[in-house]
Amino acid sequence: MTPHVEYLGFKAHKSTREYALRVRKVGADARDFTLVIDNAAFLANRVRYQDAPEICFLKLQRELGACAEGREPSRTLKVTDADLEEYRVAHSPKPKLHGLPRVAH
Repeated sequence: MTPHVEYLGFKAHKSTREYALRVRKVGADARDFTLVIDNAAFLANRVRYQDAPEICFLKLQRELGACAEGREPSRTLKVTDADLEEYRVAHSPKPKLHGLPRVAH
């Protein structure tokens, strides 16, 4: 069964932001995770503040999926530049096809 992931909030620190997520699975105790994003990523416009919780959620989902064989993921995970780039590419607007004739339906 797919675990339920709950966003608990964030704490701003001098050089990072920590996002707290709780994972609940039927028949198991809730587990809390902390995902860390460097403030430099926000300041360099590599991530928007409003996108950070979703980025953390997606990273945690990947980690949980990779650990489905029984290994427990680390309770503290760092969001990397590669994670941010993957999110940016996946959420970039698709190019419009200008100049191509329209097909009548």
